[in-house]
Amino acid sequence: MESLFVPTLIVALAEIGDKTQLLALLLAARFRRPWPIIWGIVAATLANHFAAGAVGAWVASFFSAAVLSAILAGCFAAVAIWTLIPDKLDDDEDSSLKRYGPFLTTLIAFFLAEMGDKTQVATVMLAAQYPHFILVVLGTTLGMLIANVPVVLAGNFAAERLPLTLIRRLAAAAFAALALYAGYQALSLGGLI
Repeated sequence: MESLFVPTLIVALAEIGDKTQLLALLLAARFRRPWPIIWGIVAATLANHFAAGAVGAWVASFFSAAVLSAILAGCFAAVAIWTLIPDKLDDDEDSSLKRYGPFLTTLIAFFLAEMGDKTQVATVMLAAQYPHFILVVLGTTLGMLIANVPVVLAGNFAAERLPLTLIRRLAAAAFAALALYAGYQALSLGGLI
């Protein structure tokens, strides 16, 4: 169950203030139809994170446990730092898509916005670290929904009330803890401790 719960927590925290969360807020304000937007987020995230998780599981097969843990420690540390940098959403990013309606616009915009995003990178790393690839994908998708559904349903209320700096710091701390844990695993598997 760790393969489900840790990715859920990590991605939920990392998603706060992320460009896709800002996109969810923009789509909710533009369309005022929350359920097609939520279903678009679900479909886009499952597709994107399934591909990212598959890459992570595939990459993990090339390295020994010690080397993989060392690589993951460095990657988690980099994502911890990246999480502290606020994302911005380009206003033009979804303007040409809005003619497709809320579901299709959300599906396309979210899928594209997740490409190379820190939550997609986190999915690759978590799938490389945990043995249950499907649970990791479900967990990262659930984390996206935990962070984005309240924004869609509550609109501006959530964005105005959450202290984003604190949430970013908590997400960075979670990634830093994963970096330390992966580093410890690398050292112990390598016989250095």
